[in-house]
Amino acid sequence: MAATCLLGIPTAHADDSPSVPPGTEPTATAPVEVDPNDPDLKLPEGGTLAEPKVLDIKQVVEDQTGDERREDTNADVKFALQAEVLFGKDSAKLSAESQARIAAIAEEIKKQNATRIRVFGFTDNLGSSAHGDVLSRQRANAVQAALDDELNDPNVTFDVRGYGEQYPIASNATEESRKKNRRVEITFPRTED
Repeated sequence: MAATCLLGIPTAHADDSPSVPPGTEPTATAPVEVDPNDPDLKLPEGGTLAEPKVLDIKQVVEDQTGDERREDTNADVKFALQAEVLFGKDSAKLSAESQARIAAIAEEIKKQNATRIRVFGFTDNLGSSAHGDVLSRQRANAVQAALDDELNDPNVTFDVRGYGEQYPIASNATEESRKKNRRVEITFPRTED
């Protein structure tokens, strides 16, 4: 880098070295010669390409406390609520504060005109696996019953399961990560736009 003085103050000038990493400079020609007759670039005789499809894109939004997460894909919407938001410790009785969150999810279900809803419960790895299986199912049942009351629609069907400590979304090494694993997930199909 060269420097000169202007009114007694040194000024800097860019040197002539490229500002991009070597080998990545733009060129007017293709970097590799492609032989259009190369047999490795052609389908074997009788071969066909797979049907084109739109890849599923997932958008995840989690509130700052980590108590609630929403995942949107092209196919469905999933809400994951931490157990502490919905229930007391080692309980499957919904707290008074949980009703507003469940009502908001019910509104989204109505907005999407969903009639098939999955409600899955999960726990951390503390306590026995059998206890976690029972507790996660009881919690999923409690959320399903509250959603059913909110929706009040005989056309809605539920798939309710309790998975206990299976399918963790975080390590069970710390209380903070175990908290993420203690959750109820509500999933339903997205309306095609």
